[in-house]
Amino acid sequence: ASPVDQRDLPSVLDAIKRETALISGSFYGTMLRTEIFDFSQIGTFIERADNTARILDVKYYVLLPSISWVGSTLDNSQWESILRSVSAHRSYRWVYEADYKPTHIADYLILNNRMPRSLAYCYRRIHEAVNFLADDYDLRHPCHDYVDQTLAKLQVGSIKDIFDAGLHEFLAGFINDNNRLG
Repeated sequence: ASPVDQRDLPSVLDAIKRETALISGSFYGTMLRTEIFDFSQIGTFIERADNTARILDVKYYVLLPSISWVGSTLDNSQWESILRSVSAHRSYRWVYEADYKPTHIADYLILNNRMPRSLAYCYRRIHEAVNFLADDYDLRHPCHDYVDQTLAKLQVGSIKDIFDAGLHEFLAGFINDNNRLG
């Protein structure tokens, strides 16, 4: 209700993170899996996919001063910061043993089916939730086909294919498709 003093900001943010985690854990661990849960999952994963795609796009398309900086210390530092910003730094290191390469990081955050912040993971979960709704109501809508198409794009391609076609173009298309689904 009142402004937070600059000195208190870290503790306030820690309290918000802690309380959010408690609510999330309680919600996920105890809520009956009805359409309310399914719609909350759809919203959560649409938003998470959007955030991940936008963070990657900003890094790739906006942050570097010029193409000559690709592969530089600044470039690598920004890629590592992306991992930290989506709470994926530690898990990335388990998978890639701290080999910070843009293609590995993009692959991890776009196509990895086990990484909870990746686009593929988010769409696998969205797919699951919309199919539960279709089963519950014995009814499919155009959004079901749309989710199927987006998930297929994330399961068929490789990160090399995405980079060859243009990471920015892929991400911009994904963001538009994701917004349309939302």
